[in-house]
Order: sequence, then C-alpha cells, then structure tokens
Amino acid sequence: MSTFKHLSINELIHMTAESDLVQIVDIRDEASFNTAHIAGSINLNNENIANIIADADMDAPLVVVCYHGISSQNAANYLIEQGFDDVYSLDGGYSAWSTANA
Repeated sequence: MSTFKHLSINELIHMTAESDLVQIVDIRDEASFNTAHIAGSINLNNENIANIIADADMDAPLVVVCYHGISSQNAANYLIEQGFDDVYSLDGGYSAWSTANA
C-alpha cells in the first residue's frame, strides 16, 4: 500500500502550473474555506466526501490542505485507503499558503 507524500508550497505552485489535473481538497471548516481558499480547491467534509470520491480521478494527483498541515496527513492516509494513488499533504497547510501568497 502506498503512503501520502509531503508537498511544499513551492512544489504545489509548480505542480499546478504544469498540470490541470491536480485535485486540491481543503478539509478546513466551511466558514474558513468560504472566507479564503486555494483557487480551484474543493471543501471536503463528512457530508460530501462520498460524492467527491465518486467524482474524482483516482489516478490524478490529490493534494489535501488543512489549517497547518497536521490534520491533512490523516485525511491523506484515509484517501489512499479509498483508492487514490497519488496523494499529498500540503506542508504548513493553508496558513503557509496564505503567507506565501500575501
């Protein structure tokens, strides 16, 4: 069984610039997501996870974002268990992303 990989902010920038296939899921609460999020990301929660898994490309890169890069690691492991092949946890989470893109 594969494991998730850690992804830096710079690696995510390069990855999304090189491919339109990168899927980004943000596991922060809905209010935080609605306030600000990475462009193109989807808010992943308990209510929509089954639909997102059903609609996702299981072979395309999947990046999991949380607040600080901790909770995303558990979510990334869960998504691998659901059949995703290429899963990443964004180091530093949305906090690091927003600082780098301020």
